[in-house]
Amino acid sequence: MKRLFLLLSLATSLCFAQVQDAPKRTEGEGPFPQLIIRGVTLINSTGAPPLGPVDIVVKQNRIAEVRQVGYPGVPIDPRRRPVANPGDKELECTGMYLMPGFVDMHGHIGGRAQGTPSEYVFKLWLGHGITTIREPGSGNGIDWTLNHKKKSWNNEITAPRIMAYTTFGQGSREGIHTAEAARNWVRENAKKGADGIKFFGAAPEVFRAALDENKKLGLRSACHHAQLEVARMNVLATAKAGLTSMEHWYGLPEALFSDRTLQDYPSDYNYNNEQHRFEEAGNLWKQAAEPGSDKWYQVMDELLKLDFTLDPTFNIYDANRDLMRARTAEWHEEYTLPSLWRFYGPSRMSHGSYWLNWGTKQEIKWKENYRLWMRFVNEYKNKGGRVTTGSDNGFIYQLYGFGYIRELELLRESGFHPLEVIQSATIKGAEALGLDKEIGSVEVGKLADFVITTENPLSNFSTLYGTGAIKVDENNEVVRVGGVRYTVKDGIVYDAPQLLKDVRQIVKDAKEKENFEIKQPGIK
Repeated sequence: MKRLFLLLSLATSLCFAQVQDAPKRTEGEGPFPQLIIRGVTLINSTGAPPLGPVDIVVKQNRIAEVRQVGYPGVPIDPRRRPVANPGDKELECTGMYLMPGFVDMHGHIGGRAQGTPSEYVFKLWLGHGITTIREPGSGNGIDWTLNHKKKSWNNEITAPRIMAYTTFGQGSREGIHTAEAARNWVRENAKKGADGIKFFGAAPEVFRAALDENKKLGLRSACHHAQLEVARMNVLATAKAGLTSMEHWYGLPEALFSDRTLQDYPSDYNYNNEQHRFEEAGNLWKQAAEPGSDKWYQVMDELLKLDFTLDPTFNIYDANRDLMRARTAEWHEEYTLPSLWRFYGPSRMSHGSYWLNWGTKQEIKWKENYRLWMRFVNEYKNKGGRVTTGSDNGFIYQLYGFGYIRELELLRESGFHPLEVIQSATIKGAEALGLDKEIGSVEVGKLADFVITTENPLSNFSTLYGTGAIKVDENNEVVRVGGVRYTVKDGIVYDAPQLLKDVRQIVKDAKEKENFEIKQPGIK
């Protein structure tokens, strides 16, 4: 089972063991006996258009009431508003916008390879409104991840809610060679408290057994269909076997092949050469069935019948079509740690740092790749399919939190209406995690997870970046607007700008310690 060992090596190379625990929570206020958020415009995930002003009442960590209290442009009659009692917390948000807390379906916490402390990652996430993450692979070790999952759910640390998926075979000394061994590993994984499994691929009989056992236990699964195994089981095959979601897009073009069975690998291709791997991946959608063809819709319809989830993570490959944009993003200067900047840089060894000879040719191919990929995802959504929002940040010049907001922009580029983007970022992720009874929409009885902003994100998603967006005011002055104002998780109110200020200080201290200055690759 050499392929499996290679795949597990790939998985463990993505995030090495985390050695630093998140500190005890000192940030955030609450939960309160009663919290009243006053005067917001509600942007919900239910398909409803924006509505406001409303007052939202939270008792402890649950939504108790959503009350319309007036009309735009008209003073609010105080008699219409929920009454605050002594000791209640009132959050004045008149003129602001409130959405359900964001769900990041592909949130690696980072680790030794990137040199990213968990506090740094968690605060970047919360500072951008992310209240729940799915950790796809638990690369810091399942015990570490489950420990932090418990602390996060109990709000002992400043962190989003964590759903822990384990990389298939993780912890196995000899590898998983048989269907019986696969079933045994899956049962043990469930006993530990994992929420699901992250696959990269396996021999078909092993893969099918693991998926079947996982499904019997009521757990969910995700797969990055790595090229080492995708020829034996593509997305359609794994979905039929019980896989509940796919990551990125690997395995989907292969399911759409109509005039071939294998990717058109050049004769000098070597999977361990990541320039080869990612450059040729940019040709894959052109090898699939034509958009709108019978094959195109046959595969789509079969996935729809299986209630299958697409988690495209568009942002993580955005650099492939515009490398300069990704590596010169304005937030790197204040928010990217020296260790992470070094990890991003061109290298024959670091994962996702494959810029050995990347230029116009590769970027043009990837732009076409995106056009076809985005069309499939948008049509899947239009036909009722579930599309979620994941980031996979910490690689390829995409920074935690910032890359998630870029994902919202890219869903918009794909053809999603802004309200459909919000659905993907909230209720669709909650559904995919099996948490839609608890989170994902602003409804009475659900957990109080909110993103509160001063600018209307439906008009411009870039206002959600921690660095804000550029705007020219009525005096012809250039100003910065936006950013998340408050992130509320479990009824606890976090000052998002303060969380990002903490991150800037972490980066500043790291730079001063090393006397480090960010320089573009090749510049001495």
